[in-house]
Amino acid sequence: MEENRRPVASRNTSWAARISTFLKNAGVSPNTISISSSVFALIGATAFIMSCCAVDPVTRGLWLVLGLAGILGRLCANLFDGMVAVEGGLKTPAGELFNDIPDRISDLVLLVAAGYVAAQGVEHPELWIQLGWAAGALAIMTAYLRFVGAAQGVGHFFLGPFAKQQRMAALNAACVLSIALEPHLLAVGTIFRTALGAIVLGSIVTCIRRVRAIAGALNKKG
Repeated sequence: MEENRRPVASRNTSWAARISTFLKNAGVSPNTISISSSVFALIGATAFIMSCCAVDPVTRGLWLVLGLAGILGRLCANLFDGMVAVEGGLKTPAGELFNDIPDRISDLVLLVAAGYVAAQGVEHPELWIQLGWAAGALAIMTAYLRFVGAAQGVGHFFLGPFAKQQRMAALNAACVLSIALEPHLLAVGTIFRTALGAIVLGSIVTCIRRVRAIAGALNKKG
């Protein structure tokens, strides 16, 4: 299991260990925590959409704060489900399904919703909405390639530059910078357009790197 886990520095911190122990002692199953990650993501995505309907900067900023909270909640759930399962000894045979399916849902809804935020204040908003869908599709593709490597017997490749943590970090930064800089210094949606562009380009590079790494490993295994 260890070689199949994404390297996350916070997994080795004392606060993460305390929270995962608390969740285990409270009887919260890893699969429940995994499902909650999608709930947090849906909250974040809904907040993004609602920010597009805001009539003033303060209301928009509050919705983006909720969107940021949804992303952070999703990432925390991603951290603690594995810790409760592995370190807590509660791993189940169906754990991989509950671990990965909510992740794909979370990536898609957050990135698609970010496309609607990016589409604000532009002449052709449909282009940015489509870019959100493209970012979501590429996020799923990066995970698919990781599983192709595992299925071929050469292991999971968590190569970036835009794996899950980096995609979510870009959205987090977009929320903070959008609240701070829009609409007073920049046009509404500028930050999210920049973030989505970076996610799409970075995800393409990530896919290429993973394909090359898998091909190299298979050739070496040969």
